[in-house]
Amino acid sequence: MPTFKLHLPVMLLVAGLVVGCGSGEHLTFSAIQLGRSLNADNTVGNFTTSFKSGDPVYVSVVTTGAGSATIGVRWMYAGRVVDEPKKKVSYRDVAATEFHLQTAAKLPPGDYSVEVFIDGQSVGTRPFKIAKPD
Repeated sequence: MPTFKLHLPVMLLVAGLVVGCGSGEHLTFSAIQLGRSLNADNTVGNFTTSFKSGDPVYVSVVTTGAGSATIGVRWMYAGRVVDEPKKKVSYRDVAATEFHLQTAAKLPPGDYSVEVFIDGQSVGTRPFKIAKPD
């Protein structure tokens, strides 16, 4: 009877392929949209990267495919985290998940960014600016 000796790395590779061969359904990142307003489907209606202090700031994370994931964003200002909201989602097709930057006071002028995560993995960052008041 023939015997086979598998090395640990080969066994781990085979195990990873077997586990990864589930249903094949997963969300795929498509786009980051940044702007002042939202459409009914949660996509951004007015694209911009320049805001006034009182403007709403929306980001929509567009995904394709079917599946579930945790989508999160990290809002940054002056090297500090302003907010890090997350949403658990489950979609069957193209979808947009919206987040908005909320603060009790008006946002101070300066350079900001929003980084997007899907299941804890960064998929992109968008810089934006809050203009000084006139």
